[in-house]
Amino acid sequence: MAIHRLDHVGIVVEDLAAAVAFFVELGLEVEGEATVGGPWADDLLGLDGVRADMVVVRTPDGHGRVELSTFRSPRTTDTAPNVPVHAPGIPRLTFVVDEVEDVVARLRAHGGELVGAIARYEDLCRYCYVRGPENVIIGLVEELH
Repeated sequence: MAIHRLDHVGIVVEDLAAAVAFFVELGLEVEGEATVGGPWADDLLGLDGVRADMVVVRTPDGHGRVELSTFRSPRTTDTAPNVPVHAPGIPRLTFVVDEVEDVVARLRAHGGELVGAIARYEDLCRYCYVRGPENVIIGLVEELH
């Protein structure tokens, strides 16, 4: 048995519009929107009364997709942890960008916070981490040619 491809990464957010704006500012494009619920969603998630709004954004090359969703029901009071970038189990999404400083500046206007500093790795790349909506951590890599 083989894996065919990575289909998408899913992130649950509280403020769907803010999360979409953050990823669109990063350069992803809205692929589609939907509201889901019903018995199949309850079965999938192991919850009762699921009702969620979601937006799928994709990278310009069409190969990477992020599903952003917010739940109308059932409600939860739990939130994503605001832990250091090296904590076990904390996912990071990494994107290759043209100019890392420009992207960081644009994301700051959407609540993005630089985790450390923009670091140069030899003559290969400049790399940093940005904490975005719901404490999602994204990596930004500027390849040096």
